[in-house]
Amino acid sequence: MTVIPDRPLSREEVKRLREQRVLPNLIKIPLFAGIMGFLTWVAWTTDSGPGRWAAYIGIGYLWMGMVTFMHDGTHNTLFKEKWANWAFGIICMIPLMASFISFKEDHLEHHRYNRSPKDPDAFTMGKRGILDFVLFYTYIVAGAVLSFLHFNLIYPIQRFNLKKWSIHLFETVLKIACYWALIAWAVNNGVLAKTLEVWLIPVFFFSLFNSVRFIAEHYETPWNEGQLLGTRTIISNPVNSFFWNNINWHIGHHMYPGTPWYNLVELHNLMEPTIAAKGAIVDKSYTAVFLKALLRGPETEARLQVALQERRRAEFIRPIMTPVE
Repeated sequence: MTVIPDRPLSREEVKRLREQRVLPNLIKIPLFAGIMGFLTWVAWTTDSGPGRWAAYIGIGYLWMGMVTFMHDGTHNTLFKEKWANWAFGIICMIPLMASFISFKEDHLEHHRYNRSPKDPDAFTMGKRGILDFVLFYTYIVAGAVLSFLHFNLIYPIQRFNLKKWSIHLFETVLKIACYWALIAWAVNNGVLAKTLEVWLIPVFFFSLFNSVRFIAEHYETPWNEGQLLGTRTIISNPVNSFFWNNINWHIGHHMYPGTPWYNLVELHNLMEPTIAAKGAIVDKSYTAVFLKALLRGPETEARLQVALQERRRAEFIRPIMTPVE
């Protein structure tokens, strides 16, 4: 088996990868918004039940893409101007009923303490008690509800100072005003039920896609061993990579979070020697990782060690059994 030497990135490479470009966002954000608008029109006007549900699923899938843009905004890598990242993030989160500043603070804390006891997103790790199982499977089927509670109530109460509370309350008032205007319009036009369907059903499908992605990114990666080892990259497929803005190349994002989404593939290619040398986890499919997590349930440190040992044995045996051509 060929040993690939580690090759850390140079300062010049990191600087180049962090350079922001306007064109990728100017192309993809309007494209995604346009497709979502078209699918919303289809869901609103079609008499076909299957067509309507296909549109709902498509909108939810594209919401995942918009959220990955918002995710770049939390790292100030979506736009050069800091205010533009904030504006996009706040507006993007209005239909999803979550606070951008809460997501931003939570996410940056997740990066600081990735896969460790201080990581606010490490809810898959515990003692496999009843509450661990309830939280784990409730997140999968009702992630939108838990996210609403976490980002709007629980996290601000636990973490926010006066300045952050003021921003959070501004966002809350803005969302309430938008919801009030939408519902008032729907009631006046006799389309309240239809409006809620077109809005909330796609949000439910988004939450399912988000659960698949979120769990796969870190489930059964080494615990408390840093960014590189505590993160999973998923090769996935070109469709997911395009519509989810390369978030699947997740090891590179955690190692160099200042890298915009359109440079993550190149970053991964440059990091491949390091990923191979350190034995970081790369898998091929979101679905495969998610189904494994679905069957195995919440983690414990002891179960994790067994799973990692099984993985290492499988990776050791696989090259030996590969036929020589």
